[in-house]
Amino acid sequence: MAIMELNNELFQQSVNEGEKPVLVDFWAPWCVYCRRIAPAYEKIGDQYSDDIVVAKVNIDENPELAAKEHIEVIPTLVLYHKGQALGSIVAPESKAAIEEFIQEHMG
Repeated sequence: MAIMELNNELFQQSVNEGEKPVLVDFWAPWCVYCRRIAPAYEKIGDQYSDDIVVAKVNIDENPELAAKEHIEVIPTLVLYHKGQALGSIVAPESKAAIEEFIQEHMG
């Protein structure tokens, strides 16, 4: 399943109204580390597509959303379920770190 690009409206629908947990990567095109972790994040999207929605928010295109979610450093991954942030991880160093984060917060 492709990674979903979220804007304000889609964020509200996915995070607040969706049944599945949503993992959101807050990123920007100019962020070198964001680009470096992107292939691992895409693999997470494929691997976990049955259990969670994997999405991205470009903070340059959605600065108000990043501000509302208190994103100060990118990349920041936040796992949401039923409108609540379950946890976040800043600049995960590998796919394994992202998987560990997901497992930790999904039980």
